[in-house]
Amino acid sequence: MVGDFRALKAYTIPERYHANRCMQDSFKYAKERWDKSHKPPSFKIGDLVLVSTLNFNNIKGPKKLKDSFSGQLMIKELHGPNSVQLELTGELMNKHPTFPVSLIKTYSSSNKELFPLRNKPPLEIPRLGEGEEKKIVKVLKQRRTRNKKEREYLVRYRNPAQED
Repeated sequence: MVGDFRALKAYTIPERYHANRCMQDSFKYAKERWDKSHKPPSFKIGDLVLVSTLNFNNIKGPKKLKDSFSGQLMIKELHGPNSVQLELTGELMNKHPTFPVSLIKTYSSSNKELFPLRNKPPLEIPRLGEGEEKKIVKVLKQRRTRNKKEREYLVRYRNPAQED
């Protein structure tokens, strides 16, 4: 039996070297493919970024209609290569300000020369019906329903009882 073992051992050594070389080549190829598509983030303090709303529960409205990214937030501090601290505003004030880099993407404003129709139209003040003498303080929201040309407005009126 001892002779059989030695013959088997001598037979498998070149195959082990070949298998080891194939595994090293496989690891090298996988690393090259990974590095090609996964570049380290290049964020700096003061950059404007958008944060993913994937795990946010406090944003109002149906999940289907909420924006996938929120913000135009500024980076306040870097915590290593994988997380950043942001200056939060508005609805995000209740969140912890540190986010992983995987939930953040850089903010890029649209070029007005390339996309002239992309700018938002200014809020129009709605016309009041006859006999209404209320003064509009502020237009809070506007919406267009079912692709109609008319817009609906949510308006705050000045209270005439408080003016006296």
